[in-house]
Amino acid sequence: MSSAAPTAPDAAPEQAFRPADQVNRRPRTTRLLAAVGRHRGDVLVALLWAVLAGWLTHGLWPDPAGRILSLNPEDQALYEWFLAVDARALLGDFDLLSDRLNAPDGVNLMANTTVIALGVAFAPVTLLLGAPVTFALLAAANLAGTALAWYLLFHRTLRARRLAAVLGGALCGFGPGMVSQTNSHLHMTAQWLVPVIVWLVVRLLRASDPGPTPDGPGRDLAAGPDRRRMITSAVGLAAAVTAQVFVGEEVLFLAAITLLVMAISYAVADRDLARRALPGFAGGLAIAAGLALMVLGYPLWFQFAGPQGVADGMFTPAYFSADLSSWWTVSPLSVAGSDESARLTTGPAEYNTFLGWPLLLVAAACAIWVGRRRLVFACVVAGLVMGALSLGPEVVLGGTKTAIPGPYALIGGLPVVDGALPMRFALALLPIIATLLVLAVDRALRSTGRVRRLVPLAVGAALLPIFPTPLPTAERPAVPEFVTGGHWRQCVRPGGVLVPVPLPTPKEPWPMRWATAADAAFGLPEGFFIGPYGRGGSAAMGTFKQPTSALLADVARRGDQPAIGDEQRRQAARDAEFWGASCVALADGAPHAESLRATLEQLYGPATRVADAWIWRV
Repeated sequence: MSSAAPTAPDAAPEQAFRPADQVNRRPRTTRLLAAVGRHRGDVLVALLWAVLAGWLTHGLWPDPAGRILSLNPEDQALYEWFLAVDARALLGDFDLLSDRLNAPDGVNLMANTTVIALGVAFAPVTLLLGAPVTFALLAAANLAGTALAWYLLFHRTLRARRLAAVLGGALCGFGPGMVSQTNSHLHMTAQWLVPVIVWLVVRLLRASDPGPTPDGPGRDLAAGPDRRRMITSAVGLAAAVTAQVFVGEEVLFLAAITLLVMAISYAVADRDLARRALPGFAGGLAIAAGLALMVLGYPLWFQFAGPQGVADGMFTPAYFSADLSSWWTVSPLSVAGSDESARLTTGPAEYNTFLGWPLLLVAAACAIWVGRRRLVFACVVAGLVMGALSLGPEVVLGGTKTAIPGPYALIGGLPVVDGALPMRFALALLPIIATLLVLAVDRALRSTGRVRRLVPLAVGAALLPIFPTPLPTAERPAVPEFVTGGHWRQCVRPGGVLVPVPLPTPKEPWPMRWATAADAAFGLPEGFFIGPYGRGGSAAMGTFKQPTSALLADVARRGDQPAIGDEQRRQAARDAEFWGASCVALADGAPHAESLRATLEQLYGPATRVADAWIWRV
């Protein structure tokens, strides 16, 4: 009949004769738009974090090469050098023992917080735009990335409402300790892998639990552990842990200690789950550890026992202990903070415990209100343990030692533990408290009545005093045109050693910026790093100064011209030979430049003018 319905080809004749790629293009685009629509809320949250992180670090962005974080400029110079060295992996010029500093001995990159994984991942940015741009980008990205990762964990794994997850993610990524550590400690703020590790541990635990089996005749036997998910979780955990080692080992150490305490606490609270899941869970962890060690075995050996490696920590636990009163004090880098409270810690990069009394009170109230949940119990125990460990070997209150031993005294001196500063144990409190807040806000949002508004408002009010302020920045001197213009190649071959005057030291690492600006294409003597130059080969900051570098440092400091004789000239020649130096360079703008130039001419002879520097080929 003429009124019959048309067949599919008749209904869409144009589509039947379109090429396959044109037919599939619209459905693929539709699926992409649909995916974006489904995750629109998550995308908006990510943009929120990016804007906030950019605002906090905006002082660097007008000119990353000419701006510096004024509260910790020395570490920024160090990390920019790290990023420049790491980026050379893209050029095939990279080794765990770098010869681009501390010539001729070199620097063990594993023994230093060199953020190798970040440096390699952002190598294209570094090589194209410079290490200062990469540093500024990572300073912001670590804050935003950490907040987003925790938000996703709370929202997807904990199944919390979006508002609750946003508040929790904000505290994890932009809490006082994170903002404080952003003052040049990239290895401490790159915590976006920690929520991934937590998720994989939880996934492994769930896969290892066969579930309770009903008793009695005709009962259904449990299906048993999900072995496929156990294996994939173990493999993923091994990958995440391995990556975190090359990002920041101290963060991984703190995460491991926190998870261990929480796991034990959770097992005590739910013994049935512990009995059911322990065999599979332990087996999965063993697989993860074995896989990770296959990759990490050599780098870890190299760190502790390899050339220029160190097996101990160089920082005194008693000095880097948290003051008890700092816990209820607001950070100077927060809107309600005061500069006077800075006396309660060692420096502006270590405001790890400055949570303020409103947040502590609200967190305690949330823990009580949420009730006897196993996760709450585990969080409370872990928070108390990590907070107590942050107090160090002796409790300090208001700057005064109390002679009361702290729990840290029980573990101080143990291998690996020495490498972590006690006050940094407090960083674990950010995600722990955030979890308690998320649970409370989520419960309130699922309730009715006044509690639905009261709890989120109370949590928001507790977070307001610690809302961060932009990080202070300042201008820094430009790198000499002798370096930026590539003129250094006239006196030293790529891979050779250039001696800047004065030489870099841990307190004044500024000449390391020369190598950074040249993408670490040449090496430097001495410098700012951790190496085995302490008593008995223990860890120390920097190395011994050679006689000539000590002489030049004294001239740069005082401006006096020393008497130079044949012995000083012979020593200068021996030091240049020891360093393997090709060239000594003095740039315009160096402290007491005229005195330094006169001294160098007595040591090495007449100088040659190249761009804005005087050079001596040695």
